[in-house]
Amino acid sequence: MADVDRFRDSTQILLPATALDGIRDELETRFTLTVRQEGPQVRIIGSPVEIKEATDFLAMNGVTLA
Repeated sequence: MADVDRFRDSTQILLPATALDGIRDELETRFTLTVRQEGPQVRIIGSPVEIKEATDFLAMNGVTLA
């Protein structure tokens, strides 16, 4: 059986909502993702490939992932 936490980490990113200020539109345009507002945070959900590419995009735009 696959490790659920590892699978979850490869299919979603949880960030403060302000982390996407100025880049959210480009993120949603470039990648096939679902971005859900959850109070003061956003959850970015997608396939492992899309999440990996989105993670690289976020890093290039100065967003630090914990």
